[in-house]
Amino acid sequence: MHLNQPMIARDPDESHRAATPLELFFDLVAVIAIATATAGFHHAISAGHGLENLPNFLMLFAAIWWAWMKNYTWFASGFDNDDGVYRLLTIVIMAGFLVYAAGIEYFFETLDPLYSLEGWVIMRVGMMGLWLRAARHNPEHKAIAMRHFWGLFVAQTLWVLLFTLVPSGHPLFLLMGVFVFVVELSVPVIASKAGNIPWHRHHIIERYGLLNTIVLGEVLLSISFILAKLYGEGFDLALVGAALSGLIIVFVVWWIYFLEQEHLNSTNIRHVFFWGYGHFAIFLAGALLAAGLGAYLDALTDHSDVTPATAAVYINGAVAVYFITLWAIRDVHHTLGMRNVVLPISTLALVVAAYMGAGPHYTAGLCLLTLMFRIPNSRAQTT
Repeated sequence: MHLNQPMIARDPDESHRAATPLELFFDLVAVIAIATATAGFHHAISAGHGLENLPNFLMLFAAIWWAWMKNYTWFASGFDNDDGVYRLLTIVIMAGFLVYAAGIEYFFETLDPLYSLEGWVIMRVGMMGLWLRAARHNPEHKAIAMRHFWGLFVAQTLWVLLFTLVPSGHPLFLLMGVFVFVVELSVPVIASKAGNIPWHRHHIIERYGLLNTIVLGEVLLSISFILAKLYGEGFDLALVGAALSGLIIVFVVWWIYFLEQEHLNSTNIRHVFFWGYGHFAIFLAGALLAAGLGAYLDALTDHSDVTPATAAVYINGAVAVYFITLWAIRDVHHTLGMRNVVLPISTLALVVAAYMGAGPHYTAGLCLLTLMFRIPNSRAQTT
């Protein structure tokens, strides 16, 4: 490794392009942020303020996803040269991410976005430095790199103005926040008009799969909390059932996600944007599932202001969002025959379950049926 070497664009067709140790290290910051946001929403559900805090959770989680995706993952796929300067700027971005994560609990309690703003500013300093390096060392990609640079600058300026001029508790704050986030989302779209960064398809598929696994790890953590109650309160059939149901649910959604190795089977720019942006709903659904299971545990052990049926709404709703989004961004682009209708049918059944307040045992059973009908059989694989 050299301290400073040209940041030449990587070959999008290179073989064996895998996640680097630095990227995996970067993911640890996302783990902290996701865990903090999920725990905060879990407690909001248990306190009977789930719907009230859902918009705040959506905004917080969207920022985490965007910081992971736009602020680093796609750039690294195209320009990671792993020199000393690249590592230092990555550490700057990670530091900003940590500041953001540290302020999540404070935001849930006070709706004060100060720490969030500070974290975003630090992240943007590091990310804008990376885009400037890419523009300097890659004349053929200079236009798109500079569009990303100026897009980050404009978006960050809008966030500073919003946080400075509009009180966070004011109804206008959420509305204007949505507007600024739309500006954020439009930056890659506008930048792509000047060309494409040399991203690597299999590398991106792996990176998204890794983050999906990280989010589902939060579900496993919620299940471990359910099992831990058995040690303190003795054997409880309801707790055992909830833990077993949670395990079935999380393993099925994980299994179904990784059924297709060619998760993104096209480099068409519209398809790529739809697939990449659509994953927000998948990651969000995983976090909602973890929060719902945590709230269900609270309800079962009388540490909640809501009933188990109310907490189960979030479990069924989360899996429904997961399935229908996966169908929309992946399955419709594959030749699956009758298996292409499995996830939409399951989604409808989960919506009914959420409406009826059915518990996680129902969700687990439906997930098993979904996997049974969605997984390819041996005869289909050989024909």
